[in-house]
Amino acid sequence: MPLIVRKVKVVKRGEGLEAAARAARYEVFSKLRGDCIALAHHLDDQAETVLMNLLRGAGRRGASGMARESRFRGKTVVRPLLDVPRKAIVAYARAHGLEWIEDESNADESLTRNFVRRQLGPLLERKFPKWRENLARAARLLARKEAGAQELLRKFLQAKGLRAPSEAKLVEMLKQLTARGGKTLIRHDGARLRVYRGMVVTDVPVGSFTPVSWNGEAKLTIPELGGELRFRKARGKGIALEHKPLSVRLRSGGERLQPDPRRPRRTLKNLFQEAGVPPWERERLPLLFRGKDLVWVPGLGVDARYQAGDNAPGVLPEWRKIAG
Repeated sequence: MPLIVRKVKVVKRGEGLEAAARAARYEVFSKLRGDCIALAHHLDDQAETVLMNLLRGAGRRGASGMARESRFRGKTVVRPLLDVPRKAIVAYARAHGLEWIEDESNADESLTRNFVRRQLGPLLERKFPKWRENLARAARLLARKEAGAQELLRKFLQAKGLRAPSEAKLVEMLKQLTARGGKTLIRHDGARLRVYRGMVVTDVPVGSFTPVSWNGEAKLTIPELGGELRFRKARGKGIALEHKPLSVRLRSGGERLQPDPRRPRRTLKNLFQEAGVPPWERERLPLLFRGKDLVWVPGLGVDARYQAGDNAPGVLPEWRKIAG
């Protein structure tokens, strides 16, 4: 194959010279013909990358090092030499009379990688001769876990009827979701992803909602909230029938409910917290009111003032989400 040489202009934009040079190289790669790019990173490069990332506090993804295979602007990027140590490559080149050009910038120890390679590497090797192999092995194990986590996230999004994101966005989504931040919010394909009590959950933002009247129907579909209210007749349970009509409204704040007549009336916020209802879900639940009085809340029950008496006719509401 012919040798193609491209000159680039490296422009630093706050990320340092190495990052700027990498961005310039990849810009050239994206414009080349072909659908696969093979890079010459070897085991030493991988170990140095992992060490630098750990020292920078880059977290689990940083500790997984460089990917063996990834995607970049529609092209596949592979690193076939990632398990081969540098000394083996040098030995092969010398045995076959190959010549190479040593980049003069490799001697500049003001660059982080060169400092790790020329100062930290030899120091570690005196005490830990296999440090490169060990770090590269750890990176492979973490990379497998990372790939497994990405696949789980893909399947989760598919199960929710959401489109698959690009690989870059998938990686970023996973990074945010595993950061364990209580305020994590990711917008994707019209939905929102959050983390609540260690679980990934999704919801769709509620648009404008107009209160709806319930006059005794067996079913009340509410497309704005993505579900329907169903009402089942019962005796001695649910809402006493004489209290209809009722109105369906959303929470506005400050509401109180007394599902258990033996316990005091409490705020919805406290009741929701006890029931494990995520904060964003609380804002999209259909509540039943009679005038200003809160009568029923999904998952919490009927207020004591409106409960059907023993053997008296009543109606049991149920909120069902509609898939898709």
